[in-house]
Amino acid sequence: MTIRVIIDCDPGVDDAIALLLAFASPELDILGITTVAGNVPLRLTQSNARKICELAGRQVPVYAGCPRPLVRSLETAEYVHGATGLQGATLPDPQLPLQPQHAVDYLVETLMQTDEPVTIATLGPLTNLAVAIVKEPRIVEKIDRLVLMGGAAGAGNVTASAEFNIYVDPHAAHVVFTSGVALTMIGLDVTHQVLTTEARLEAIRSIDTPVAQAAAGMLKFYGEYDRQQFGMSDSPLHDPCVIAYLLQPDLFTVKSLPVAIELASPQSIGRTIVGHSIDEQKNRVDVAQSANSDAFYQLLTTRLATL
Repeated sequence: MTIRVIIDCDPGVDDAIALLLAFASPELDILGITTVAGNVPLRLTQSNARKICELAGRQVPVYAGCPRPLVRSLETAEYVHGATGLQGATLPDPQLPLQPQHAVDYLVETLMQTDEPVTIATLGPLTNLAVAIVKEPRIVEKIDRLVLMGGAAGAGNVTASAEFNIYVDPHAAHVVFTSGVALTMIGLDVTHQVLTTEARLEAIRSIDTPVAQAAAGMLKFYGEYDRQQFGMSDSPLHDPCVIAYLLQPDLFTVKSLPVAIELASPQSIGRTIVGHSIDEQKNRVDVAQSANSDAFYQLLTTRLATL
């Protein structure tokens, strides 16, 4: 069965790999790509999304969205993704035009007009979706499921408590998590099980196509931060887990748990508080618990070889 999906992202290396996996998957009918400020500023995320479309030979409409979080100042992650956001690959300026409509308006219009379920896949801060929900709350009823990369039940990766996507715009995350949307959260607890080993990287490199070479180059650069900052021999791969979940949910185990977003504490703002709530029936989320990393990389490598 074809899944109709909108991908909201902030490319970013791992977003780029996620987009390539999506483009290589005929099970997905990608209606549009919306971009938000996150890993790098909006002017780069919208351009990078179009570059990846062209690398894959796909003419998917790309919409630029919110250039900053709802309340906080924007914090970006060039220290992970490089100055361009796609460091490790040299890609030409995109010829695919940026759509004139704002991403928030596109989300509202598309969801309100649809007669069929739409899945939303979010790979970055939740600003665009939160603003869309505030602008038109009825879109929640039109979303079949939201699958997001973000959060952690355990330690964070940008602070001791918070994962980057939630930390960048915790107020947007609060809007989304309390909206009533059916939600699957794939956090660091799982993505840190999905490691790009040298053997897995070589399997991608050995495909020896322009797409695979670009993907391998980006992943090689992307892994340096975790090696230098955390002493990890292999680098976790975050955002493609969302696309893999859409394609093969049996690669993951999930558990329904209440999740709240910390907004008040300066020390732990952006923390996803998983499994603890005064009312255990409120704001329940399907929280990913584990992933079959071998099968994940087999899926990723097989699909990249088709582009």
